Amino acid sequence: MAGSRKTHDARFIEPMDCLPVAKIPQGPGWTYEIKLDGYRLEVVRTKGQISLYSRKQNSLNRQFPYIAKALGELPDETIVDGELVALDSDGRPSFNLLQNFRSAESQIIFYPFDLLFLEGRSLLNSPLSERRKLLRTTVEAGPHIALSEVSTSFATMLEFVTEHRLEGIIAKRAESAYEPGRRTGTWSKHKLNSGQEFVVGGYVPSNLGLDSLVVGFYRGADLFYAARVRAGFIPRTRRDVFEKLKHLETSECPFINLPETAAGRWGQGLTKEKMKECRWLRPEAVAQIEFREWTEANHLRHATFVALRDDKDPSKVVRES
Repeated sequence: MAGSRKTHDARFIEPMDCLPVAKIPQGPGWTYEIKLDGYRLEVVRTKGQISLYSRKQNSLNRQFPYIAKALGELPDETIVDGELVALDSDGRPSFNLLQNFRSAESQIIFYPFDLLFLEGRSLLNSPLSERRKLLRTTVEAGPHIALSEVSTSFATMLEFVTEHRLEGIIAKRAESAYEPGRRTGTWSKHKLNSGQEFVVGGYVPSNLGLDSLVVGFYRGADLFYAARVRAGFIPRTRRDVFEKLKHLETSECPFINLPETAAGRWGQGLTKEKMKECRWLRPEAVAQIEFREWTEANHLRHATFVALRDDKDPSKVVRES
């Protein structure tokens, strides 16, 4: 790029979001990537230093110094967007494994998928197709680095994701600009399995700290109850999760749709009587939850706790399917 044009220091840019969709968009101009189950990671190189940021702009350099080292050849004043993933023994992303990053270093890979800034010049308004070309000449694959694969064929991507039992598919318009902090639909995501993030709004206590979590999702500014989640815990995780959440305790229930009038066919409803067992939390924590299906009453069936997520903004947690 011509040296006569003005350049700027690279600074953290709020990541663009994917819109959850029930049906993936298809047709000319759409491209497809694997939906990876990990941490969103933004890499900023400025003034000779590499900084790793979560989507909430928390520094991850201390946790993943080897990722920063692997990206040490990035040009100055450059920003790369991507996903940090831990691969299990079958080569599939494992969010649980990523939680144990200290013992799983050899299995943790950064998948860059976008280039936002290059040598002091913003690429936000450049088409995604151009940003991808520049990304491939800017970032080299190597230890802990693998470029995200892209396909123009939905059928090919669907076959691959299904065969390898992966989480889902991301669809992006090839000519789309990068819209920081927005979820417009030019990037869309479709999950093939049933699992997503939920806001933690309360818990049922036990002698181990907690017995179950009370979780929900947002519609606009309102938080809706979705489930009490008891499965997926062992004694240690019950204590650990309780310790991380207890400072959020409050006297006010954050869910707009409680109490419910009946427990329902499968017992997921939270009635006034059942609410007496609950302790409420400010809705500032997010948990990854797997489940079998949604009920007609917008509850989860057979919900299982996976992990707390500190990389997600609670206000952006919505029902995804």
